[in-house]
Amino acid sequence: MANEQDIVLSVENLRVNFPTLDGVTEAVRGVSFQLVRGKTLAIVGESGSGKSVTSYSILRLIQKPGQILADRIMFYPRDGKPIDIARLHDRSEELYRIRGGKISMIFQEPMTALSPVHTVGNQICEAILLHQNKTPRQAEELAAEMLAMVGIPDPKRRLEQYPFEFSGGMRQRVVIAMALVCRPEILIADEPTTALDVTIQAQILKLIKQLQAELGTSVIFITHDLGVVAQVADDVVVMCQGRIVETAPVRDLYRQPYHPYTRRLMSSIPHAARDPRLKELGRTLAVVEGLPPQYSLQRPRGLRRGTPPILYRLPGGRQVLVWPTAQEAVA
Repeated sequence: MANEQDIVLSVENLRVNFPTLDGVTEAVRGVSFQLVRGKTLAIVGESGSGKSVTSYSILRLIQKPGQILADRIMFYPRDGKPIDIARLHDRSEELYRIRGGKISMIFQEPMTALSPVHTVGNQICEAILLHQNKTPRQAEELAAEMLAMVGIPDPKRRLEQYPFEFSGGMRQRVVIAMALVCRPEILIADEPTTALDVTIQAQILKLIKQLQAELGTSVIFITHDLGVVAQVADDVVVMCQGRIVETAPVRDLYRQPYHPYTRRLMSSIPHAARDPRLKELGRTLAVVEGLPPQYSLQRPRGLRRGTPPILYRLPGGRQVLVWPTAQEAVA
């Protein structure tokens, strides 16, 4: 377990609800986790599991009528007192300073994250001028330095270009540059490699790890790809139906997943080394039962209706979602 002084972000009992005509949809249900300073925490799950909603909630980016409810979302900056983001007003100056300044986000699709009618330089400089005490000339120089750092050649000329003039991989590098230009303490990466081919994906993952080491940034990495998790993460949170079903250090999770849902996710990964040749036609692939994200978390017989599952703590900083015994449910 990490020491308390090593924690940069602590989320406690996060719930996110969306009122609809058919009732309230619980997108996130009682999620709690901690991010260790300088480390990478991967949040993994199928589409609809609540992982992206969880990450958006940290920065209070869920729009009405969505409701963010949490006991605490504690941010521990290096130079300052702890901040409970859950208690900040939506329009408070402190929340604006945190967004993009102390905590930044790489969004899933770079073409929607970048304005098509403004140059790349204009968009990066806007973030600098908003969060740092820089002149426009200094902001432009810093933006060019950041583009060079993420591997974009001829950065000063590229500052004058528009997003459509960049390839998909280069656009993602621009988004990364924009997110890191203010040297944030936390970077939230929401599936930053989903729309990229495997070659560009490997380059982006390597770039994020390199910049994390250089800048000392802590990273929350949102993904559905367990292969990516193995490359980037120190710790893993597995989500299903808006709940955390398992947490573990990455090596322990791959060595021995405990929860049935985690085991199903692991078994669905192709293993080229284990299966070097194509199997016979008609071989059934491993699947996760139900429609995403509705994996069966059915209540066992004899347990009272309405009794929720609980996260059971295990040695080595691990947790797994289990149903309580009848005695525990009554206690």
